Amino acid sequence: MTSPAAPTSADALRAAGLRVTDSRRAVLDALTDAPHSSADELYRRVARINPQTNLQSVYNALADFVAAGVARRIEPAGHPGLYERRVADNHHHLVCTSCGAVADVDCVVGEAPCLHPSSAHGFAVHTAEVTFWGLCADCRPLGATSDTGVPAPVPPTTRR
Repeated sequence: MTSPAAPTSADALRAAGLRVTDSRRAVLDALTDAPHSSADELYRRVARINPQTNLQSVYNALADFVAAGVARRIEPAGHPGLYERRVADNHHHLVCTSCGAVADVDCVVGEAPCLHPSSAHGFAVHTAEVTFWGLCADCRPLGATSDTGVPAPVPPTTRR
């Protein structure tokens, strides 16, 4: 018995009710390969494969993806909007204040929405977005510890 094939970008677009075009498929494939990318970064990736692509078509595709629930836009302060395929699971992000690296972190505590405001002001809260800021393992000084007390790893080039 063979296992079912992984869904393609065309499958994801069709499932979201979006028209399948070469441009949309290329942008979605680039986003799958490079989560937490800006539109400019995705444009550069797509243009290497499809030189006729323009930046506006990438922005249009991303807007369509977000509206259809195929992608999510996150907006860390001081950074351009970043896009990812991981949607509908209420995860959060770690952002390095030195190099700008972004990593996913699952729900911080308990069930979604993970955090409970001291007052909801009448809102029915369904999602919490949390961004943790700090230095990634590559940017922390050697031997420095994180808030969790875990020592920074030694970079591969200095390991013996």
